[in-house]
Amino acid sequence: MADFLIVECQQGSPEWHQARRGVITASMFTIARQWVGGLTEQQAEYVRHIEAGKSRSEAAALAGYRNPPTAQAVEIALDGGTPGDFSDAAKRYARTLALESIGAEFPDQYETWAMRRGRELEPEARQMHEMALSIETGALDQIIKPAGFVTTPDGRFGASADGLIDSDPDGPGGAEYKCFIDPDKVWSIIMDDDWSDLTDQVQGGLWITGRRWWDMCLYCPGLTAAGLAFTRKRVYRDDDYIDALERDLMRFSRLVDDYTAQAQARANPAAAAA
Repeated sequence: MADFLIVECQQGSPEWHQARRGVITASMFTIARQWVGGLTEQQAEYVRHIEAGKSRSEAAALAGYRNPPTAQAVEIALDGGTPGDFSDAAKRYARTLALESIGAEFPDQYETWAMRRGRELEPEARQMHEMALSIETGALDQIIKPAGFVTTPDGRFGASADGLIDSDPDGPGGAEYKCFIDPDKVWSIIMDDDWSDLTDQVQGGLWITGRRWWDMCLYCPGLTAAGLAFTRKRVYRDDDYIDALERDLMRFSRLVDDYTAQAQARANPAAAAA
């Protein structure tokens, strides 16, 4: 997805909240993808062998079963259905988006004090990032442009892009700044190089913008004395991951559409019946 729209606004501003209303946002992509009661990996392998023409006994042996599995989820898959359902958290998010789509305004239920603190520290994090890029590339004109909010051309999916970068040798990229205060999260990133909690959000930003890479950055002013105030990891777009992400998000988008239709019918029965 090479084309994207930029809403020029300050994150946290009324304009930013308005731009996000009814939009499936990258920070919630992991919630949107939550699916429960589906096939296990072993069950999925069994189903794939059946679809490839193997008998049930042959497929069972190839998948590591002694006998063919009889789970309901397997039978649903073999009948061409999709076993499982969205998690309660995903459904709640979908209903929120549906109500927003018909004009409802809610306080941001997914914004925490830590998120607000992160926005306040973002300019400092961006400055640290620019310094790091200047040292790395030897160029003193490294500029990271705040983007406010970016969306797909249809406005269905969006992301609060903390920065867009066009002057890097790697080509066009972006930035995500986190100012975590949870010691476990900070430890995982600094000591274990574990940024996995951000994968959907970052690859989602790459999907929306069509860019080549994204810098994940952790800014912890409290670790300045230890020389660990700023930590950065560059992640390149993973098209296989993005394909799977897009499939899941389109499925979630259909759920939002279903809830929106229900909400519209309730809000204006006469128009829905016309």
